[in-house]
Amino acid sequence: MANKCEVCGKGQVSGNNVSHSNRHSRRKWNANIQVVRVEENGSVRKAKVCTRCIRSGKVNRAI
Repeated sequence: MANKCEVCGKGQVSGNNVSHSNRHSRRKWNANIQVVRVEENGSVRKAKVCTRCIRSGKVNRAI
């Protein structure tokens, strides 16, 4: 499970680079995934979480 948010499932998406002459080549956009310490059921563990979930408070960060 590389580069995927454990909370919302957001991951990598793909599309095209489009040049000025309208040539297309494939490219990828990676989600902004951070490894943070979260508290679940009284225990602390590390989780890969996207910054949107961190900012909106969907994870309970451990201190």
